[in-house]
Amino acid sequence: MHSFLFSKYDPNEQDKSPFEALLDLFLQLLTYTNGDFNEAMQWMNELDKEYKLTNNEYGMGDFIDDLKAKGYIDDKHEKGEIKITPKTEQGIRKKSLEEIFGKLKKTKSGNHQTFKPGGGDEINPETRPFQFGDTMEQIDFTNSIRNAQINHGIDSFKMQEDDLEIRETDFKSQTSTVLMIDISHSMILYGEDRITPAKKVAMALSELIKTKYPKDTLDVVVFGNDAWTIEIKDLPYLQVGPYHTNTVAGLELAMDILRKRRNPNKQIFMITDGKPTCLKIGKRYYKNSWGVDRKILNRCMSLATQCKKLKIPITTFMIASDPYLQRFVQEFTETNNGKAFFAGLDKLGSFIFKDFESGKRKTVY
Repeated sequence: MHSFLFSKYDPNEQDKSPFEALLDLFLQLLTYTNGDFNEAMQWMNELDKEYKLTNNEYGMGDFIDDLKAKGYIDDKHEKGEIKITPKTEQGIRKKSLEEIFGKLKKTKSGNHQTFKPGGGDEINPETRPFQFGDTMEQIDFTNSIRNAQINHGIDSFKMQEDDLEIRETDFKSQTSTVLMIDISHSMILYGEDRITPAKKVAMALSELIKTKYPKDTLDVVVFGNDAWTIEIKDLPYLQVGPYHTNTVAGLELAMDILRKRRNPNKQIFMITDGKPTCLKIGKRYYKNSWGVDRKILNRCMSLATQCKKLKIPITTFMIASDPYLQRFVQEFTETNNGKAFFAGLDKLGSFIFKDFESGKRKTVY
């Protein structure tokens, strides 16, 4: 008796060349190996042995040659090392965007548009009669000339105020976002990789903003014992360290960044899997990994209150399910009047993107 295994037909898969099919897998592996080319290729070879990814016509050596020829890797280094290029870094971000954002349903919401016409950069298809105070730049001359011809005729052509039509522009709200990523040791503990989904979300969000919302800003802050910013291009290489969780340092840095932004719409997204366990007092690190430390907690709540006064909402994405951690997040969220999502790793991207897009329909004055 014969058996058959059916899978969903994907027309895009049929159009991919052997190089493109292997490239998709290669970019995925680079995310898990923190941008390490050698480790990614070791995995590629292991997968090739088990699943026969290549054949007699196109081998793994051909794939490496194509990576070099197409500018995805560079072997022109002093020690003969092979490293990925900026083209590959962008490819990883695009892949993350397709993986996370491509799964979400397309809607008309979240297009950064407000419902108020005014001085902006997006042309409104609707027109209206001229009013005192309108500028020359707002006049739709095509419609206005047509009106003048209809109203006065071609032989005695003249243009009066009643002939003028105004085409308004809609203002697209601009948003400054700081994405905080917890890189404490717990992000890889207990047999669960939590840092890779966080990195994928950060890369996808950065690619979305750069391509769809170029006037927005996105800063990425990582926090362990201390907090610092990283460049978008460095996201594939981000790793967890032997750190505690200094949420206070991350929030303080995020607030400093947003104070310098001129956009009226500001927000903080924080991805974490645990409670704050560290506080820097002068040059000393105050640490407590057992329970929720009231000294650290009070400082966190104080910053949440400050953000509320500055109209900076904090959205916390907690990727842990411990009840006492959820209570901390709920208290923190109520203090800031922000939002909290208790997200599984497989739903993290969906939660963040939906919240980011829906937030663009609101303008903070």
